[in-house]
Amino acid sequence: MITGFFAWWFKLSGWKINGEVPSDLKKAVVIAAPHTSNWDFLFSLAVFRILKLKVNYLAKKELFTFPLSIILKGTGGIPVERSKKQNLTEFLISKFNKSDELLIMIPAEGTRKLVSKWKSGFYFTALGANVPVLPGYLDYQKKEAGFGAPIYLTGNHQNDMQLFKEFYKDKVGKNPDQFNVDSIRIENEK
Repeated sequence: MITGFFAWWFKLSGWKINGEVPSDLKKAVVIAAPHTSNWDFLFSLAVFRILKLKVNYLAKKELFTFPLSIILKGTGGIPVERSKKQNLTEFLISKFNKSDELLIMIPAEGTRKLVSKWKSGFYFTALGANVPVLPGYLDYQKKEAGFGAPIYLTGNHQNDMQLFKEFYKDKVGKNPDQFNVDSIRIENEK
């Protein structure tokens, strides 16, 4: 119900959707970038509702208390215990291996602030689970949301990240000064 409201607001605000998720794509890590505002989450939920996609996302466990837990679980939220030492990448790989269909949205930047490098978890999750990465975006300048073609990782960090850099080079976040296309490299790169 709440995502129906987000979808209504998305359309009323003049946004459009460009690109689609291939119908045969059953598993993927979905990148959410540029991630510069809390609005990104709401607009992403709207896009998933409009396209009738079941997409999961990670959220800190502390948020999963009543009544917010109803909304989070109902919209695909997966609680993550951040205070304990755990290997989130291994957890997600296991989740992919146990599922026939699974799309997990991950903001590769890891925050809404300007970063110098993307977090590597999305990359090593997709590589370890042998699933593609689906580049998703919200372009506030064009009022356009959508997806690029799935990217199948090779394990060559620099070459793979160059594909993402090329895709996101003209995407504009809500707060443009908080996204830099040169930050599209992962933590393990120099």
